Amino acid sequence: MAAQEPDAATHGQRGWEMFRSWGSPRYFVAPMVDQSELAFRMLCRRHGATAAYTPMLHSRLFLQDPNYRAEHFSTCEGDRPLMVQFCANDPETLLAAARIVEPHADAIDLNLGCPQRIARRGRYGAFLMDDLPLVERIVRTCAEGLSVPVTVKIRVFPDRQKTVEYARMLERAGASLIAVHGRLREQKKSNGPDADWDAIKAVVEAVGVPVLANGNIRTLADVHACMAYTGAVGVLSAESLLEDPALFSPRRLQPGGAFGGAQGAHLLLEYLDLVDAHPCPMRMVTGHAFRMLGAWLSEFTDLRDRLNQQHKEFGVEDIREIAQDVISRIEGLGRDYPVPKLSERALARMEREAAMAAAIAEQNREESSLQRIAANRAESLGNVEARRVLQAAA
Repeated sequence: MAAQEPDAATHGQRGWEMFRSWGSPRYFVAPMVDQSELAFRMLCRRHGATAAYTPMLHSRLFLQDPNYRAEHFSTCEGDRPLMVQFCANDPETLLAAARIVEPHADAIDLNLGCPQRIARRGRYGAFLMDDLPLVERIVRTCAEGLSVPVTVKIRVFPDRQKTVEYARMLERAGASLIAVHGRLREQKKSNGPDADWDAIKAVVEAVGVPVLANGNIRTLADVHACMAYTGAVGVLSAESLLEDPALFSPRRLQPGGAFGGAQGAHLLLEYLDLVDAHPCPMRMVTGHAFRMLGAWLSEFTDLRDRLNQQHKEFGVEDIREIAQDVISRIEGLGRDYPVPKLSERALARMEREAAMAAAIAEQNREESSLQRIAANRAESLGNVEARRVLQAAA
């Protein structure tokens, strides 16, 4: 153990140098599949976010499929500091994929926290908690092979001491920053049991690198309370930021600055302007529209039905019209809160169905990409064999 301490100290120093070179950011846009794309990141940065992760990128698809790369990764001036997150279960594959985006990244992040079924099936994310030696090899390979720092985002074990040992191992392997989601792998819902801030605090006290906290962040007041309690240097938000992209804005702590009324629709219009500048697939845009318009769609159910349209002609301008319609209707109501026409049970069921459909769609997209790669490889091998036959005949 003593022989490893200098390495840990070196990585800790490197981590703090990295963090300070970024300007010591406190407010991070968390990595979200299909939801922390460039336009949304820039919206959040405009309203107080000081750093951001890309969506989780599948390392093998990113390496092998140019179409996947073009659809899932983009950046621009002002999109810094930027942490590019990958899921991976092979050190060399991740290293090769990371080198593609290395010039555009301030850090390469390894996703060790995704708890979804697709992660179990692909053996990545939180399911690598079952193979810690592999995790260590992945982090060490990338830390030694990249010119930018390597960071990790983890979940906690039921045993707090095991979580601490996990974090120390990651630090020794070369992680320059550790983001801790204070929930177990089995706790998939952010609206479920509260995140364990004590576990995050234990990691902060055990390692020498900067630690970010994730979990139970619903307001800006929660951000400050979490940092004060855990000692974390910054906080990630995902679900709450989707509903209020201005969550990190200082005005959220001022009288009258709480999120409500037509603010979500105005933020959506702002986001759509950014989409014009930084185009992305309509599934991402529609997903943000549902979250920013939120409960108003439970009252304006006709607008919800319009937003649910899936035909190819439905585009950004249609969503812009819906947002403007929401603003107009709210102004005519004389109140700044919705009165749902749907029951909470019906709304919850619709949300579950939408989440399941999105997960299935993402899994189908990954499988389609893998099949396309396999087909191209088979065709390439077939062409090689044909050339051999022709050469032999000649």
